This record gives sequence, C-alpha cells and structure tokens, in this order.
Amino acid sequence: MNKLRGTGIAMVTPFKGDKSVDFEALTTLTNHLIEGGVDYLVVMGTTAESPTLSKVEKIKVLDHVLQINDGRLPIVYGMGGNSTQALVDEFNHADLEGVDAILSASPYYNKPSQIGIIEHYTKIADASPRPVILYNVPGRTASNMEATTTIELANHENIVAMKEASGSLEQVMHIINEKPDEFLVISGEDALTYPMLALGGEGVISVVGNAYPKVLSEMVNAALRGEYSIAKKKHYDLLKVTDCLFKDGNPAGIKSCLNMMGICEEELRLPLVPVKKATRRELEFQMEEIAK
Repeated sequence: MNKLRGTGIAMVTPFKGDKSVDFEALTTLTNHLIEGGVDYLVVMGTTAESPTLSKVEKIKVLDHVLQINDGRLPIVYGMGGNSTQALVDEFNHADLEGVDAILSASPYYNKPSQIGIIEHYTKIADASPRPVILYNVPGRTASNMEATTTIELANHENIVAMKEASGSLEQVMHIINEKPDEFLVISGEDALTYPMLALGGEGVISVVGNAYPKVLSEMVNAALRGEYSIAKKKHYDLLKVTDCLFKDGNPAGIKSCLNMMGICEEELRLPLVPVKKATRRELEFQMEEIAK
C-alpha cells in the first residue's frame, strides 16, 4: 500500500486550558503538517491521548482533520483495544468514510499469547472495512509481537503494514527479511527510523514530526532514495531533541515543543502532566540548536 510509504505523523490532540479539544489549534497543526511535506496523517494514535477522549470526541477530532485535510493526504485512524469482540462490534458500526487505513495496537494488559494475538488481528482484519496496520509497542502493552507472528499476519489480505516499536533491530531484520514483498514495515520509534530505513523499512509513524515535519520528511525521503549521507545528517540533527521528547512521557514532550512554536497549548489530560521545567529548558535549547 504505497500511500503508507514515507512519513506519517501520530498527531497530538490539542487541548484548551479547560481541557476541551482545541479545534482551532488542531486546524493549525493539520496545516503545519501538510505544508511540511508529510505523506499521511494518523489520528487517534497513542500520541493523541486517545484513552482520555470519549467516543464522541474521537469522531469530532477525526471529522475535523478530514475537513481541514480536504483530501490532500491519506488519513489513518487509530482503533484498538483488548476486547476483540468489542473492537469487531465497533468496526461493524463505525463510519470510516475518508479514512484510508486503520492503526490497531496489539492488545494491552491481558498479555495474550502469540496465538491469541494472531486470532485477535485475524478477527479484526476480517471485520475492518479498511486495511489494517499492526502496531507492536510492548513498552505499553506488556506483550511483544514476535517476528513469526507478524510474518504470519502479513499474509492476511487486509493486513498491509506493521508499525514496529519493539526497539529490537534484530526483530525488525527478521520481519523485513521474511515478509511478503507488498507488506510495509514502518518505524514506530523516531530514534530508530534511520537505521530501520537502512535495513529496508518503508517509513515512520512519528512523534517528533509534529514539530519538525519538513526535516523529518527530508530525512525519510533521502533514505528511501538511498541517499544515506543526507539522511544521516538530518537524523542526527533531530536526534537530541527526539531523545529529550520522551524524558517525561509522550505526548508531554512534543506538546511542549509545539507550545514553544505557537501551535498549541501545553495542556494534557490526567493522568498525563506537562514536562518538568528542566526538561522544557533542555527542549528549548535543542530546538534553538536545530534552528541554527
């Protein structure tokens, strides 16, 4: 699915001081990303603080991004959960007009076996009216999708890609080496995007790209063209700010950056809170270095 090749952005959900969704800031962010040259937008991923938004709010955010995007870029929508049947039921009733693909994280908390993960994704891929992107993020789910599990699922006709955030380049290599040709392996960790592209990955679903869509897109595109010296420099230009983004949790770091850029308020919903003052100062310093 070539429309998912390149740079995708896991969009934050801007909030106002009263914690309501800031749709004006969401408009600004959406245009910032499109004008920055990214390839697609991801709405309601983890970075969007999706666990804290109601179903009504999620749909309103999706509808707003679709309206502002106006068909310019593909849209990926996050739909996940740890009850397979509840997710299947949600697919049966969801209005996904304008959505190009679904991003679905592996079930969290109940720690399924590899067989359970395969059966879960098979059920939702059968039910989904849109192509499905697997999402392996064991740091959040407490359950790793092994390479053999991903490869088996990659043969399902409605599973088209994997967002890989295990942190294991060895696992990534096994997937890339054994997957079907048309199946995409996408980085889910900004700090590992460059090496994953060099190994044969097809792009990234990024957090840092909320703030730096142009630099990130240039890095990804250069790597996909095989121009690794250009990509390497841009990777290291972003690396220090990328590392700093996650010191006090995601999306606290990226919202701090976006606030300093004048794009949105530094507001999160509990249990998430803004970054510490020291982290904000470090982010400010790293952003000044990028601007030089």
